Amino acid sequence: MSARKWQGVGVNTSSLTEPGTVAATADKRVRTLLILGASGDLTGRLLLPGLARLIRSGRAKGLSLVGAGSDPWDDAKWRARIDESFAAAMETSDEQGRRALQEVRDTSTYHHIDVTAGGVLTELVASLEGPVAIYFALPPTVSQLACTAAAPFGLPADTRLVMEKPFGTDRESAHQLNIGLAKLVPEHNIHRVDHFLGKATVFNILGMRFANRILEPVWNNLHIDKVEVIFDEDLALENRARYYDRAGALRDMIQSHLLHVMALLALNAPSTLHERDLRDHIGSVLRASSIDVGVPGSSRRARYTAGSIKGREVPDYTAEPGVDGSLGTETLAEVTVSINNDRWAGVPFILRSGKALGVKRKEALITFKPVNHLPDGFTGMDTPTRLRIGFGPDTLQLDLDVNGPGDMFSLDRATLTAELNATDLLPYGEVLDGVLSGDPTLSVRSDIAEDCWRIVEPVLAAWAANEVPLEEYPAGSQGPQSWETSTLDTPLPGA
Repeated sequence: MSARKWQGVGVNTSSLTEPGTVAATADKRVRTLLILGASGDLTGRLLLPGLARLIRSGRAKGLSLVGAGSDPWDDAKWRARIDESFAAAMETSDEQGRRALQEVRDTSTYHHIDVTAGGVLTELVASLEGPVAIYFALPPTVSQLACTAAAPFGLPADTRLVMEKPFGTDRESAHQLNIGLAKLVPEHNIHRVDHFLGKATVFNILGMRFANRILEPVWNNLHIDKVEVIFDEDLALENRARYYDRAGALRDMIQSHLLHVMALLALNAPSTLHERDLRDHIGSVLRASSIDVGVPGSSRRARYTAGSIKGREVPDYTAEPGVDGSLGTETLAEVTVSINNDRWAGVPFILRSGKALGVKRKEALITFKPVNHLPDGFTGMDTPTRLRIGFGPDTLQLDLDVNGPGDMFSLDRATLTAELNATDLLPYGEVLDGVLSGDPTLSVRSDIAEDCWRIVEPVLAAWAANEVPLEEYPAGSQGPQSWETSTLDTPLPGA
């Protein structure tokens, strides 16, 4: 332990929101993954299955797994949870993969601790082989309390902290959280994870944009009419009232995930795909972005009422267990973002996300402007060219007007489709791969986390003042009929 460099309260945070350079310590692979909140739903349902795929692939060699939490579990109960979460990967692994999974399982231990007690987390980390990655699979408030409790005692500087969204509840709280994290470890060892954007999705978007001469010259306000990023779920609340009723669709999805998708669609070509170049360009887009709440329709909100989704009856949102109807929580949100730069001035970026909708949609829809002149004599539909990028699975669809069958003068719609590069890892496996290898490319940098809150804060203030009505839509519908995004054509297959 004496050979490890420790970082404590004497950290200079004056450059906290400035981009940093990944230090040599980040090149050293993590030896121990410590999961706080090991008995929780996130760990069993998402984190451990994602880790299992990563171990099976051979990309987590020599890793030790340690669980910790407030539930009084022992090693046997913890390993039973690992067995359950590793089962699917075990069934599909070869002999080498099964041996690797079994070794991680057999050597894993569980610690019953209160991470919010002073010095407890520091003491546990000191007993583990480093570098240690601490995954906070905890409610945000508990994660922040744990970091505050550890600050006076410090952590080894090569420790990696892995934080789940939301990163604060507004810009100021995000800033204070960033200050607290910087007291523990350097910025390049802080992984604010966004599992919505896996590595394959990020590079599929960048590859499509920058490797094709046919797209990049028209990827601007001279040729694009609007960009829509849609994440409609057919799931309702699904017992998440404790978190969701105090967050809502805007905070849960748009403030984090969809703004990052927008930035990837809008950024200029970075010189390299290294994390600093890429994240600098993402930050540049977000710094130029804003929502003008004075423009009617710049933000919309709605909440689902009772209805039916694929034969399943869904109660009114306010009748869901744990919901406080007086909070006015939205289950569907839409905002129009402006990017104030030469490439995108005048192009609306419409971001929408919601729950309990009849059609599941996870896509970006780029609508091009009409042609300057269509020769007289053509008949039929003259519709805009559209490029649709589907997420999970990643797909591409280009809608074009071409001469229809039978009548050479009649225009008809033709669609070109392609499946993009997939990965064998689950989203959380991709996140963990970056954490374990010290690659922060998929992590949200401190300045970017704060800028995302800055963008949506005027909307949150307008909603709190009831300047925007809370509309309603039946569960199983496509949303309020007056919203243009509720009447779009059929989404990508499998979206």
